[in-house]
Amino acid sequence: MELNQLRDNDGAHYRKKRLGRGIGSGKGKTSGRGVKGQKAREGVSLNGFEGGQLPIYRRLPKRGFKNIFRKVYAPINLDTIEQAFVDGKLAAGETVTEESLHKAGLIGSGKYAGIRLLASGELTRAVTFELSGASVSAIAAVEKAGGSVKTTVVKKVKPEA
Repeated sequence: MELNQLRDNDGAHYRKKRLGRGIGSGKGKTSGRGVKGQKAREGVSLNGFEGGQLPIYRRLPKRGFKNIFRKVYAPINLDTIEQAFVDGKLAAGETVTEESLHKAGLIGSGKYAGIRLLASGELTRAVTFELSGASVSAIAAVEKAGGSVKTTVVKKVKPEA
């Protein structure tokens, strides 16, 4: 095979639609854009524009609040931890930390402030956890199995009045 014999596979390359090449092409004159005006021009973004009328996103009342400082924690359940021990992803007797969970591939990539242990499932072995947070029921389940949980984020409790 020579260089001049190279070509794309059949159907791999579509011919560009030739616009504005006469009435017989079917895409002549206005090139399929209708008639004159702003929308017939190139580079026009009209998303949300209602011809000068107050747009609906400004007419409707605004509700709620989005906290830009909110911390999002990656959830992990007890049954996932148990399965990781069964599969050999986590070593028995070793303290389960956020780094060990990342290395085991149990936490997906994302902008997480930490990992929070949840109580779905059951733990059959004594495991020591060092995580950002844990639910009350998860801590109870781990302690019932003979383990312990150390969290770095302290949950703020409202003082009694």
